[in-house]
Amino acid sequence: MDTQRTAEIIKTARTTLGIEFGSTRIKAVLTDEQNLPIASGSHDWENRFVNNVWTYTLEDIWSGLQDCYADLKRDVKERYGVTLTSFGAIGFSAMMHGYLAFDENNRQLAEFRTWRNTITEEASGKLSEVFQFHIPQRWSVAHLYQAILNGEEHVKEVRFITTLSGYIHWKMTGNKVLGIGDAAGMFPIDSSTKNWHKGMLAQFDALVEGNGYPWKLETILPKVLVAGVQAGTLTAEGARLLDMDGDLKPGIPLCPPEGDAGTGMAATNSVAVRTGNVSAGTSVFAMAVLEHPLSKPYEEIDMVTTPAGDPVAMVHCNNCTSDLNAWVNLFRECLEAFGTKADMNVLFGTLYNKALEGDGDCGGLLAYNYFSGEHITGFEAGRPLFVRTPESKFNLANFMRVHLYTSLGALKTGMDILLKQEHIELGRMLGHGGMFKTKGVGQRILAAAIDTPVYVMETAGEGGAWGIALLAAYMEKKEEQETLTEYLAQKVFGGEEGERMEPDADDVEGFEAFMVKYTSGLPIERAAVDSFS
Repeated sequence: MDTQRTAEIIKTARTTLGIEFGSTRIKAVLTDEQNLPIASGSHDWENRFVNNVWTYTLEDIWSGLQDCYADLKRDVKERYGVTLTSFGAIGFSAMMHGYLAFDENNRQLAEFRTWRNTITEEASGKLSEVFQFHIPQRWSVAHLYQAILNGEEHVKEVRFITTLSGYIHWKMTGNKVLGIGDAAGMFPIDSSTKNWHKGMLAQFDALVEGNGYPWKLETILPKVLVAGVQAGTLTAEGARLLDMDGDLKPGIPLCPPEGDAGTGMAATNSVAVRTGNVSAGTSVFAMAVLEHPLSKPYEEIDMVTTPAGDPVAMVHCNNCTSDLNAWVNLFRECLEAFGTKADMNVLFGTLYNKALEGDGDCGGLLAYNYFSGEHITGFEAGRPLFVRTPESKFNLANFMRVHLYTSLGALKTGMDILLKQEHIELGRMLGHGGMFKTKGVGQRILAAAIDTPVYVMETAGEGGAWGIALLAAYMEKKEEQETLTEYLAQKVFGGEEGERMEPDADDVEGFEAFMVKYTSGLPIERAAVDSFS
């Protein structure tokens, strides 16, 4: 598409804006009428560890969003000579789960407790027992119930709790709503009604009845919405919050705010039954859209939904590439100490590809990438570790390979339950996120970990910001009775599945050998957590 025509599309608001809050970056993607990205903006940010809580401040959230949007505006101006004033539709998404609590005057009552925290073990265990449904530590209801168990004074003042995407959407539109995929990470969803599970709501209220709180759980939760419905319009206040220049006009329709799991499904065309995807960045999670329920609850498996409300088995791990990135940055420092300016894309690509030269079992090396706790393996806190014996084959290839393997070690623990115990069949597993940017490397490692063919699409690098833009476009453009699965398959991907990679038998055998060491070495990680504070 030529620049002049694209400029006209932007001027006439025939575009869709998607903005996603990731763990380390806020990204905006602007798409055209064919759902193709035409401009982008970003803002890097980091969570804080304050008083033993992983958090971001509200100032972090708003300054980051405003800088990201300003970066998008600059990109559009430089490319097309146009000042952004409106869009056909907008969507906001963010990392799921966590706890944002507000009183009747919309005052924040406690720090934003993100998905990364592993401080709700008691609440998680008790709720899972009462519901007979696995409630992970990072879910919003676990944070709420833990605050109750802790006797935190603010709980009696709570009148609204939500996730990060729900909070942004509320401030943009005035509506306290949430997309069903993100909602499924707050409290269990009944896929037959596409709403909160009524029976479990009643069980929770009965559980806390003796505390005398002036609320029932459903009254402080957002309203659940499925993909395709309009979730409000941009208010004048919301427009001013987003665009500090004052150019943005109110009245733009917004789709339901979603979590990063749902946008990952949309961005990889993985919303149909027997499809799945793995998002690998700061954290890593795998999603599998189910044909039938699992035989029983598992602590390692979360039950959530697609943006349309269909049941999904989710394996979520708190840690993925943070430690790997730290090592790459150490190599950058080394190069710069010798006077060589490192191009990070080249450095990542070189080191990732070097890993493919390593032994299938990493030459006996062992590493744990636990920057924070990891519930799947039973850790409430983490200590990144690298371990070897004098006999290990210690070279650069094996060193890089073991850090790629361990990035998926906890994930494999959960995926083995789905694939080997529950015998879930997946026709397609798609990889997306930072781990897959170097062509063929992350894809090959994932294929080895799950012994399943892995696809990667050209658009996978656009990530969740593009995924929420697609959900906003679906809301705006869908035909009557057209499902999200149909819209994505026919009007976005057009049958394109991506580049397929089969698992290599030697890699699969090597990964299995690595996992024996990974599992037997967990006491080393436990000793580090207990001894090194």
